[in-house]
Amino acid sequence: MVTVVGNLGMIILIVVSSHLHTPMYYFLCCLSFIDFCHSTVITPKMLVNFVSEKNIISYSECMTQLYFFIIFIISECHMLAVMAYDRYVAICSPLLYNVIMSYNMCSWLVGGVGILAMVDATVHTGCMLTVYFCKDNIVNNFFCDLLPLLKLSCSSTYINEVVLLAFSLFNLLVPTTIILGSYIFILFSILRIQSTAGRSKAFSTCGSHIMAVSLFFGSTAFMYLQPSTNSMEQGKVLSVFYTMVIPMMNPLIYSLRNNDVKIALKKILEKKVFL
Repeated sequence: MVTVVGNLGMIILIVVSSHLHTPMYYFLCCLSFIDFCHSTVITPKMLVNFVSEKNIISYSECMTQLYFFIIFIISECHMLAVMAYDRYVAICSPLLYNVIMSYNMCSWLVGGVGILAMVDATVHTGCMLTVYFCKDNIVNNFFCDLLPLLKLSCSSTYINEVVLLAFSLFNLLVPTTIILGSYIFILFSILRIQSTAGRSKAFSTCGSHIMAVSLFFGSTAFMYLQPSTNSMEQGKVLSVFYTMVIPMMNPLIYSLRNNDVKIALKKILEKKVFL
């Protein structure tokens, strides 16, 4: 409930608040949409399993859940990189910000994230459909994830593992490189600012994003780049973190640490009171 209310609330707040109609909040709106969809792919089925006697998921449902899970987790990786690039342009080239981050540019960036995620999900799911499952039919996780499913295979998973490693490296290293590069340039730009107030404002616009990036990339990198011999129980704990905890925390991080969001929320609440 916190995840749904938080992310939908963030989307509605950005849509109805005219002064939040900027590229930064457009990307934040997209991130909230991704987090909302990400959690709804996993959580409803998990909650049903809590109250049902038999925790069963059909093969087709499992593959569907896997497909959409991959779409939204990959989308989050690259959307965080896009948001870092947006902050880089805003702080390092403020006079050209509106020119560089035009409506068309923002649309292309968001569209590119979606296309990349769908291609990734299609390749992974297509490879998984070629795997034969004739061992134990118990998935050692609370949802259909790549690693637990590969553990159940009785056919060769070499291609799947190569694809998983290649895509994991790409989807973690490329966004991480963009984020680190952006923040290195941002740091140099901030250090050149003379006033303390200016530095503080520049740091505050990046603080929420840095926190969200650290939580997400830390847990996903540890999950998908760890040796296959590592404990699956440890993997399940990490899965809870990046499928449920992070989508729940992102709206709180961006709302509690963002003055613009606080002001917009205050204005809406005041309008409701007067009505």
